[in-house]
Amino acid sequence: MAYLNGESQNNDGLGVNLPKFYAQRLHFGFTIAGNQHDFRINTLKNSILPDTVIDKVKYGVRSVLTKPAPGFALGLVSDFRLQQYVRLRFTPSISFGSKKLEYTLSNRTGDTIKRFEKSVESTFILFPLELKIQSKRQGNFSAYAIGGGGYALDLASGKKAAGVSSAVNQLDESVRIKRDDYYYSAGAGTDFYLQYFKLGLELKLLVGTRNLLKPGNNIFSNSIEKVRSRMVVFTITFEG
Repeated sequence: MAYLNGESQNNDGLGVNLPKFYAQRLHFGFTIAGNQHDFRINTLKNSILPDTVIDKVKYGVRSVLTKPAPGFALGLVSDFRLQQYVRLRFTPSISFGSKKLEYTLSNRTGDTIKRFEKSVESTFILFPLELKIQSKRQGNFSAYAIGGGGYALDLASGKKAAGVSSAVNQLDESVRIKRDDYYYSAGAGTDFYLQYFKLGLELKLLVGTRNLLKPGNNIFSNSIEKVRSRMVVFTITFEG
């Protein structure tokens, strides 16, 4: 931690905390984050959406919507100074969250509608590598923009949705998601220099690049062409 270097590092006597914070080229810390994760979905054309029979009535898929749910993440920070206001950051984290896919089915005449929700649980390990471009420090405050990309490993990708059985009925089946994804990220934040550490507040968007849909022989998988991930993350960082 930078504050171990001595009291002079903590305050310059004029109210400016950690005046020599960036004298060190490398810094470490940890993060706590809240996130909201959902999917970008491309459905098949209406003319070829699959049908299924429920109670001897044929239903077709009319719409597929994604319903995000809040999650949280914990991570580490490695921050390397490239230039005075440019830093390279590696911030691996583990993220927990879930999403729901809501399907609307109707019969041919449209007078009977059924809705189904399928939960998709996710436990991600994220490996981002990003550039952080800072503003000039003003007292104990600075702002920054950040962007880059990374790799996401979904440890829960092989699991079925919660409550889904292995019955033959395809209505009991779920959508399966691939394990590996690559994403790009962009965001902005602010840093506050406190007496013993730097506190950061950051808002960032992560957008996946791969089609994560695993082929499946059921109406829920067959009505979707592509599934790509999207995550909004609010992060609190602590660096010394």
